[in-house]
Amino acid sequence: MRASRKYWPRIGVFASKAGAPTPPDWYHNLKAAGLAEVEVETETYQVTVNEVTGVERDRIYRQQASLYPGFAEYEEKAAGIRTIPVLVGTSES
Repeated sequence: MRASRKYWPRIGVFASKAGAPTPPDWYHNLKAAGLAEVEVETETYQVTVNEVTGVERDRIYRQQASLYPGFAEYEEKAAGIRTIPVLVGTSES
């Protein structure tokens, strides 16, 4: 199955910075812009970007950590300092 907007209308972006005490600088820029361009293989498309919080953020982050265990380590490193932000880009079409 080809990864494309058809199969991936939403894309998660994790501002982990490997569990550092502060989020990466791009996080603030992306959040302020509210729009981004996504490139998957040869396809490029625009997405609207929103930060997700609470139960939805936790669900998406757990799913990412189950696929890539390093993300669980990042969350442990950041525990008590910050919650790693999760941004979701949604395709308009």
